[in-house]
Amino acid sequence: MKVIVYTTTTCPFCKMLEEFLKGKNVSYEEKSVDRDEAAKEEMLKDSQGFLGVPFTVITKDDGTKDTVLGFDKGKLAEVLGL
Repeated sequence: MKVIVYTTTTCPFCKMLEEFLKGKNVSYEEKSVDRDEAAKEEMLKDSQGFLGVPFTVITKDDGTKDTVLGFDKGKLAEVLGL
């Protein structure tokens, strides 16, 4: 499973999400959309043009993708199997 978290440098919910994932020992890659234009373009594709953060993309081993907008502990726990 691969987890990518799209963030901005000023987003408090992004920090909360990162702390949640760290607390659950979930490995993830952070991509800052306010510092990296390529990350912003990636996020736009996966979010169908929406730029809200945090935006999490979970790619499962079978290639299917789940996305979570915002810091939604319940949905994250469900999708990640926590």
